[in-house]
Formats: sequence, C-alpha cells, structure tokens
Amino acid sequence: MKIALFPGSFDPITIAHVNILQRATPLFDKIIIGIGLNSSKQNFLTAEQRLQILNTVFEGYQNIEVQTYEGLTVDFCRKINATYMVRGIRSAADFEYERAIAQINQTMMPEVETILLLSKPEYSAISSTIVRDILRNHGDVSPFVPQEALKFL
Repeated sequence: MKIALFPGSFDPITIAHVNILQRATPLFDKIIIGIGLNSSKQNFLTAEQRLQILNTVFEGYQNIEVQTYEGLTVDFCRKINATYMVRGIRSAADFEYERAIAQINQTMMPEVETILLLSKPEYSAISSTIVRDILRNHGDVSPFVPQEALKFL
C-alpha cells in the first residue's frame, strides 16, 4: 500500500492546499494529512478546530484521513507507515526550503521519498500566513479558503 503524508500546520487550510491534495490523491492508496503541532508556535486556530475543518473539507474522500502529530515528521511517517511525503511548492524560495528539509529527512529516514508538487499559478500567492492576517483584520477570506471551511472561520 502506498501511503503518503501531507504535513503542515493548516492554520488555516487554503484552496492551494486543497488543490495539491486533489492532484496527489490519485497517486497514492492513502494520504494522511498530518497537522503538525508545535507548542512554541502561536496558532490562530486550535488543533481541534483545524482537525474539524480538515475532516469537513475532505469528508467525501475515501483515501484521505486527518491526524495530528507532535515531534519530528519522519517519526510520524514511521508511526503511520508512510513511505512518501507530499509537499507543495509555490516559488523558488519554497523549493529551496523544501529541498533542504527533504534532504535532511532523507538522511534521517531513507525509505521516505518526498514528492514536490508545483502550485498552480493562480494559487502561488496564497499562504496560510496571508489568510491569517486577513482574518485577524476582519477581512473576507472566502476567495482563499475552501467553502466548507468558512463556517469555522
């Protein structure tokens, strides 16, 4: 069984995340969306809220499940038996960052292969950071997040 992890904070999930997942779904038997929890990071949404939003957004997908995790992502890959990690790339800066992490992960756990999917051009400017800023300033995030997520935000 080909199991992939799609890790991230998803604080909040964006339409760019959804697009990467939709494009990755046919490539794997199962994709686990891993909501990474970092106690030193100040989140906008709680872990429970993010879990609820992601479960709602991906409710109709048979091969996607959502879990939270703490610690190293490669350790979580071991726990869930994932041999692939899916990451989205919006820009050259994203590529350099993801390349470095993928190489470190490869050293720590050689059996996990990182798959980088390029963002569609229309989504390249969308990030959770920007969406959080819009939310904090009471702006309209509806063009940037999945419709199913709006009722939670």
